[in-house]
This record gives sequence, structure tokens and C-alpha cells, in this order.
Amino acid sequence: MEQGTIERDIHVNASPEVVFEVVSQPEHMREWWPDDARFESVAGAPGELVWRDADTGETKTVALAVVEVDPPKRFSFRWCFTEPDRSGQALFVTFDLVPSGAGTLIRMTETGFRELGWEVAVLEEQYRDHENGWDHYMPRLGAYVARLVATP
Repeated sequence: MEQGTIERDIHVNASPEVVFEVVSQPEHMREWWPDDARFESVAGAPGELVWRDADTGETKTVALAVVEVDPPKRFSFRWCFTEPDRSGQALFVTFDLVPSGAGTLIRMTETGFRELGWEVAVLEEQYRDHENGWDHYMPRLGAYVARLVATP
């Protein structure tokens, strides 16, 4: 297994402008991905994503840093830093938005797994965890966009 890049594509029936808002604004992102998202959609801005365990109520906060904001084409950020002050190696997530017919092709790419310096077993576990996560969250992204554009 290569464990270097995760790519997921989905097509939605919404314009790139609408989709860009959904992937780059915290108030939209928290509707399909984390339980909470706090950041400004500005290159270089720090932020964080928060997940709550429904059973225990415990939260997990992950730091992020916005890298690129190019509406309505691309939004990218770094997260899962090796250092708590958002330095060191990190995973890199990019949402590329490509007009396609009356809708948009969303291509999510996550890279940087091998660069984090994890032992092989940890690398394999983290890679699988992120693959499973994107397999869960990308359809939620598509469903949220569909609900958003269906709302009058």
C-alpha cells in the first residue's frame, strides 16, 4: 500500500461558488465534517477543528492553518501538525473545484502521511483512519450541498 495520497471525487449539482463556501467557511464545514470549526478563510490564518465523541462527550481538537484561498477554485489547509504550535510536518488537504456540466466536481486530496515520520504501524493505522474518514465525510459534503441548494 502506497500510503502517500488520499483522493476522493464527488460531483454535486451546485455551482463552484456555492461549493467553495461549503468547503471554506466554518459555519458550513461544521454541517458536514467536524462538530465545530474555528478559522478565518484567509491564507495563513490559524484555526482548529473539534470533534465530540457522542458516547463520552469528550472532544478532540486538531489545529489547522489555512494555506490557499482561491475562490471558487481551491481551498487548502494543513492539519495534524507534528508540533502543537502548528510547526513541523503536517498533512495537507486540498479541495479543488472544477465546473462540470450544471454542477461541480469536488476533488479532495490529502497528502503528507509519510513525511510525518510515523512508525510503519502508526502510518498504516492513520492512513486507514483518514481513508475511512473521507469515505464517511465526502458523501456528507455532497448531501449537505444538495440540501443547501434545495432550500428556497
